[in-house]
Amino acid sequence: MNDSGFSQQQSFVQILQEVNDFAGQRELVAENLSVHVCLELAKYSQEMKQERKMHFQEGRRAQQQLESGFKQLENSKRKFERDCREAEKAAQTAERLDQDINATKADVEKAKQQAHLRSHMAEESKNEYAAQLQRFNRDQAHFYFSQMPQIFNKLQDMDERRATHLGAGYRLLSEAELQVVPIIAKCLEGMKVAADAVDAKNDSQVLIELHKSGFARPGDVEFEDFSQPMNRVPSDSSLGTPSDGRPELRGPGRSRAKRWPFSKRNKPCPPPLSPLGGPLPSALPNGPPSPRSGLDPLAILSEISKSVKPRLASFRSLRGSRGTVVTEDFSHLPPEQQRKRLQQQLEERNRELQKEIDQREALKKMKDVYEKTPQMGDPASLEPRITETLNNIERLKLEVQKYEAWLAEAESRVLSNRGDTLGRHTRPPDPPASAPPDSSSNSNNGSQDKESSEEPPPEEGQDAPIYTEFDEDFEEEPASPIGHCVAIYHFEGSSEGTISMAEGEDLSLMEEDKGDGWTRVRRKQGGEGYVPTSYLRVTLN
Repeated sequence: MNDSGFSQQQSFVQILQEVNDFAGQRELVAENLSVHVCLELAKYSQEMKQERKMHFQEGRRAQQQLESGFKQLENSKRKFERDCREAEKAAQTAERLDQDINATKADVEKAKQQAHLRSHMAEESKNEYAAQLQRFNRDQAHFYFSQMPQIFNKLQDMDERRATHLGAGYRLLSEAELQVVPIIAKCLEGMKVAADAVDAKNDSQVLIELHKSGFARPGDVEFEDFSQPMNRVPSDSSLGTPSDGRPELRGPGRSRAKRWPFSKRNKPCPPPLSPLGGPLPSALPNGPPSPRSGLDPLAILSEISKSVKPRLASFRSLRGSRGTVVTEDFSHLPPEQQRKRLQQQLEERNRELQKEIDQREALKKMKDVYEKTPQMGDPASLEPRITETLNNIERLKLEVQKYEAWLAEAESRVLSNRGDTLGRHTRPPDPPASAPPDSSSNSNNGSQDKESSEEPPPEEGQDAPIYTEFDEDFEEEPASPIGHCVAIYHFEGSSEGTISMAEGEDLSLMEEDKGDGWTRVRRKQGGEGYVPTSYLRVTLN
């Protein structure tokens, strides 16, 4: 393409080269970031996690020690309170017995001893509670004024170091970008130069020089006087004159049809082709007219128009009439259909595998029976079948693993592409990887077939019009829809043959999905094209 004489193609090639250089610089930036920034920050992040975990564990240990001291303080406090109540109760009992005249002296002495013992125990509990309280207050002050501030200072220092490393990563990012800015600027400047180099006038002249025929324009049509009984010979300069100059013999009631460049009626037969697929040398646009070619200048222009404006339907012919190549992993199908087919294949393989395993177990049991009772059969005769069963099991296991891997990949694609509900704004599924079919060729082909069936066959000797390629540009009668559908997601039809649609829009179904993931629809406000089938909820008439 770079050797083409068209400036627009040369500029496009230059822009592609600049874009390639631009992409190379972005790859360089990505490599620098992944090696010098992302990797270092990931390693430092792991170190920070370990250090943070260690500081938290230290704080928990200090807090657990303080909680243990508080529990001991509460226990000593309750013991002191209980001993005080018992000592007071014992003192009241001894005093009551001392005032009782009926009490014996032994009972009074025993009550006094018990009251003295309880009072001594209460004094010991009091001393223990006081010591425990003093110890807890000291530990609590150490925890809140020494241990916790130290832990918080360590965490603060760790976070400051983290922020410093993050800032250094930001700096490396900016430096990596600054290194490629001059080269990227040169690439953009090259794109601008390539854009300015497009010369429409020059391209038009190149196209004219490439496809000009060299024939002169036809002259005026001569007057044919039908009032005089004489032989009338058509003018050599008329549009309908054969190139060999011989008069055309026409019967009564037969008139020579005028051939106009933009005629839509009476499509001609295609010109003869050479074995290489192109027109014969006599029909080449730049060659001199052959006296026996039978083609006038306008017929040559028809061939030129075919080379300038290719038929859109040729793209579909390359795709094999929307045919698809069937693959073993069903990747030619949409994700949901691929997942279902893979699931079916996996279930079939599992059933076959279980059947082979059961057969192997049965053969083993039969072999054991033959070994124990040789009269029933020879154990060696079962070896080939056992070996064949083992080979089948190994083969089926490999196939099961293969289909499981494909199924996992298909399920991940389905989960990533599937929306939860219509109301949720989720990411819609990816459109099919295959290009959409050409909608114009489908509608035009159908209308052309209809038109050709209505027209009478051409008569012998009647010349057919040329420039039939312009028939593609005329509007045809729209076909009736076969159903209706609702758009589940928004789709932007940016490629050729597709059409844009909004989420929740009602559409008319013109053609079902043929297995390539595309469905042809028509919008209510006008416009017809292909959209992804997974983006629609279809209802057939």
